[in-house]
Amino acid sequence: MKIKSYFISLLMVWLLSGTAFAASEEKLDHDNSILSVFLQPSISFISFEERKYFQDAVDTIYYGFKSSAVNSAESLNVAKQDFQKVNFCFPITAGLQWQFIEDHFLSAGISFIYDHESVVLTDRRSGTHSYEYTLQGVPFFLEYRFALPKNFITLSTGGLFSVAVRWYWVLPGTEIYTTWGYLGAKTPLLGAGFGLSVGYLFASWKNFKLYGDIGFNSISVKSEKMFSDIVPNGPSEKAKWNLGGIQLQIRGSFGFWNKPKPKDDDDDDDDDDHGKGKKPKVTFIDDTKKDSVKVDVQDSAKTDTSVSQDSSAVQDTSVVQPATQDSAKIDTSVVQDSVGTAPGNAIPSVPAKQPENALEKAPVPQDAPKKNADPANVKSKGD
Repeated sequence: MKIKSYFISLLMVWLLSGTAFAASEEKLDHDNSILSVFLQPSISFISFEERKYFQDAVDTIYYGFKSSAVNSAESLNVAKQDFQKVNFCFPITAGLQWQFIEDHFLSAGISFIYDHESVVLTDRRSGTHSYEYTLQGVPFFLEYRFALPKNFITLSTGGLFSVAVRWYWVLPGTEIYTTWGYLGAKTPLLGAGFGLSVGYLFASWKNFKLYGDIGFNSISVKSEKMFSDIVPNGPSEKAKWNLGGIQLQIRGSFGFWNKPKPKDDDDDDDDDDHGKGKKPKVTFIDDTKKDSVKVDVQDSAKTDTSVSQDSSAVQDTSVVQPATQDSAKIDTSVVQDSVGTAPGNAIPSVPAKQPENALEKAPVPQDAPKKNADPANVKSKGD
């Protein structure tokens, strides 16, 4: 149990460090490595249904101790532990990954599976007896992983979802050894099972990437021996078991051969403005806008002068000219009235009063009307 607690703590540290790496990366659109190595710790729930054979053997031994007690005190000394109902272990995997097309990967890896289960029984004389069995597996696999396009699955922070399929072979070292014996597995050339998982690239820092996967695998193992060779009262037939099951895994990969970094894409809306690689913003001044501002100012000036010219023109035509015409009419009427009277009795012409809004200098008609002498009033020189 202490060993399992240690592995759980190690996995939590791994996850926290991955989160720290993720915070320093701007976007996680692609894995740009061509060749990379990876290390993959996992949590696996093995589908080992044959554990019941070992539990039956422990129960049989316990009841034997119980029946051998001669009194109640000895019967109380008899005690037992039960095997866990779930085979819980921490496989670790290492391998090589090749990206032959963008977002398409081929990998080869080898895993080591180790699940040790043990119990302690106490007999009627308080003596302890330990019973155990160990599942050990060394599977080799080939994996094809492809990234799902972001049109299908997206996150606000971006990222790379992927699906992986695997095919397993079992290598020498795959076995079960117990308190009562040892059972080795066969290594068929055509393979021993398959795996399927869905992963997500959740952290990236320079050439280091972290994937989180969840999936299921089935690794069927067979042996030439029988379970009765390694456990009391086991079935008398060739043994077979499964080392697969539900699996959670964290894959850390390091790319030692990478594609060149793409140039910054101005049309990429997902680029973040934060990070160490932030470029200073350059502001360009558009001279055409300045010209347009100048043109607007000139147009406004023209508008103001045209308005003033139009207002002056309105004043000249609507005020000055009628005033001039009226004064001319008054002068001619006075002259006409004065005709036929004596020159001394002539009434002097009084200029008409101009409106207040007329111009100060109103044009004076140049051709003033001349008085025509009346032949009846003109005396000849002889008279």
